[in-house]
Amino acid sequence: MSSPRAEELTRATVGCNQTKKVVKMPKKKDPRLARAGVSGFNKPKRTPSHPKKSHVVVAKEGDKIKTIRFGEQGAKTAGKPKAGESRKMKMKRKSFKARHGRNIKKGKMSAAYWASKTKW
Repeated sequence: MSSPRAEELTRATVGCNQTKKVVKMPKKKDPRLARAGVSGFNKPKRTPSHPKKSHVVVAKEGDKIKTIRFGEQGAKTAGKPKAGESRKMKMKRKSFKARHGRNIKKGKMSAAYWASKTKW
């Protein structure tokens, strides 16, 4: 039979050995990011070697993740508005946004949203 003091020591030692350390492991990068060649989610990148589409983005909204290719390769776009921009370019941008407005409103999971943000 053991003494109450020895039993106490045994319990204390067992308690110390069972403590858990929380170690943070680095998160693995999603394979879709590497496949698309982008640095992160929702970061569009130009794809000059793609035969049809000019840009790619791995879109993430909540738990949904989707690779989206958008923009016509070689198309002349209006780009961002500049000081002293020609009327023709302003009208070109306005026409694009009017024509694709419904699809742009769908949000990050649509190609029109990214084309509007990046190219127009």
